[in-house]
Amino acid sequence: MMKLSASICLLVVLAVANQAQADSLKSSQSSVVQELKKQKGNEIKSTNQMQDSTSLSTCSIRSNAVFKGWPDMKRPCVEAMRNQIQKEIFASTQYLAMAAHFATDTVNRPGFAEHFIKAAKEEREHGSKLVEYLSMRGQLTDTVKNLISVPTVAVEKWSGLSALEAAFKLETEVTNSIRALIKTCEGTAKSGEDNDYHLVDYLTGVYLEEQLTGQRELAGQITTLEKMMSAHGELGEFLFDKNM
Repeated sequence: MMKLSASICLLVVLAVANQAQADSLKSSQSSVVQELKKQKGNEIKSTNQMQDSTSLSTCSIRSNAVFKGWPDMKRPCVEAMRNQIQKEIFASTQYLAMAAHFATDTVNRPGFAEHFIKAAKEEREHGSKLVEYLSMRGQLTDTVKNLISVPTVAVEKWSGLSALEAAFKLETEVTNSIRALIKTCEGTAKSGEDNDYHLVDYLTGVYLEEQLTGQRELAGQITTLEKMMSAHGELGEFLFDKNM
């Protein structure tokens, strides 16, 4: 009987001890959870403060007063430059279409294909130079998403002669566009206050010379090919292609 009583007492003691341990563990877990919640709340508060601070600093940013009056390009000139960039990209894409045509196995005119690949590269470089110029003058600080669009070009079954004639016509259009751009950037004020002298000099001294030189080369090629085809027919185009 005494042994049974001792066993019961031992079980009671163990149960009380387990309950106390469970209460202690529960209290400890509750403390940990509260501490984590407190830390999380502090982190959220800190993040909100940082965001508010960033927002305030962003709103308070002002352009440096020394930049007043710069960029100084007039809007009509800037718009004309953007249009010219698109024309250069269009010409480049058109020449790529011509090159692809002459590179096909059913046409197989490697000389013409290489010629128009080079022409496409030159026009693309012209467009890139104009973009770089606008950047230098501080005109690309807003957005460039409307600066260049992918053009749709004509795809035809060109002969060598018709392709050169189409290229000459396209170069003439680009040249006239550059002349119009120069006229726009020269301005209309008698005082010359809206005359962009630097850009006008750049376009006249670099771009016009390249355009006029290219037109002269195309004109000579057209004349030579016409003579060769007049004397030799389609063999004339084949021989011309070999010497391009």
